[in-house]
Amino acid sequence: MSDFGSPGDLVARTAIDRRLAEIVKPAVEAAGFELVRLRLMSGKTRTLQIMADRPEGGIEIDELGEITTLVGAVLDVEDPLEDAYVLEVSSPGIDRPLTRLKDFDTWSGHEARIETSELIDGRRRFKGTLQGTEDGEVLIEIDDQGEPVTIGLQFDWLSDAKLILTDELIEETLRARKSAGVINETDFDDIETETASEEE
Repeated sequence: MSDFGSPGDLVARTAIDRRLAEIVKPAVEAAGFELVRLRLMSGKTRTLQIMADRPEGGIEIDELGEITTLVGAVLDVEDPLEDAYVLEVSSPGIDRPLTRLKDFDTWSGHEARIETSELIDGRRRFKGTLQGTEDGEVLIEIDDQGEPVTIGLQFDWLSDAKLILTDELIEETLRARKSAGVINETDFDDIETETASEEE
C-alpha cells in the first residue's frame, strides 16, 4: 500500500504529487535522507519542488546536490512527466513545514500555524504551541479568550502546518546542529549580542 494514499497527506497532496513521491522517495531514502515535501507547481515551465532533510536534521548544500542528481536520474528512467519541468531540491529551513505525524512530536513545545481543510468550531486556522500527538491527533495549545486550551486535530484534517520562526526555535536548531557536528563554531566570527552603547 502507498504511503501517500491519504487525502490528508501533507508530503504529497495531489494524485500526481503522490505518484511522483512514490518514484522519488526510495532514491531519497536510499541515500540516507527523508522526503519532507513534494509539489509539482504549474507555470509556463512546471517546477518539481522537492524538500528533503537528514533524519536528524541539518542537511548541507552538497547533499542537496547529491539528491538532485539521484532524483534526476530516477525521473529520467521513469519519465513520469510528459512536459518539460525544472527540478528544485531544497532543505526545509528552520521554520519548516510539518508534513508527517512524527514532525508534531519532534517539534513539540514550539509554536506552529496549522490550517485544516474543513471548518473546526468555526475556524480553519490555528496558531499555538505544539503538544505532540495522541491517537493520530495533533495536539496544539491555543489561546481561547485569554485562557490556554489544548485541542486535538485529526492529522487527516490538516491542509497545511508550519513552524513559526522564534528565537527559541533558532537556538534549539543551532544547538541540535552543533551537537550533531553539522556546525563548527570556528567557521563563524563571534556574534556580538550586547546592545551597542548609545554614548558615542
